Amino acid sequence: MTNTAVRTRPTSPVDFWLRDFFGTPAPVAAEFNPAAEVVRDGDDAVVRLELPGVDVEQDVTVELDRGQLVIRGERRDEHSEGRTLSEVHYGTFRRSFKVPAQVSGEAVSASYDAGVLTVRVAGVYAGTEPQRIAITTKA
Repeated sequence: MTNTAVRTRPTSPVDFWLRDFFGTPAPVAAEFNPAAEVVRDGDDAVVRLELPGVDVEQDVTVELDRGQLVIRGERRDEHSEGRTLSEVHYGTFRRSFKVPAQVSGEAVSASYDAGVLTVRVAGVYAGTEPQRIAITTKA
């Protein structure tokens, strides 16, 4: 069996500085940033996050905080021992999306199916269509 050193690439100016100063790459923290999409469905905004393998009942929260829809959670690594290859990212995540200030918690609903968290914010687009104003002329 051979000992193989895994070298990571620096990703920030501090990492480059540490590499240059110490001559070795700085460790890069694992990041988990789930893929997201936001779509309009009538007057509602629908946010979908890909969260396969996440226990949403235990490890995910959805909140409204000062005009932001905040989704945070964690994908836990339950099987780290004996693994020889992993292309799955583990760790905590936080995604936030701006919403109008008048949106209340009652307008937000969330569901999880087939590894996708769907958050619907009702009425976000209500009244956002431009209204044409008649121009009157003086005769």
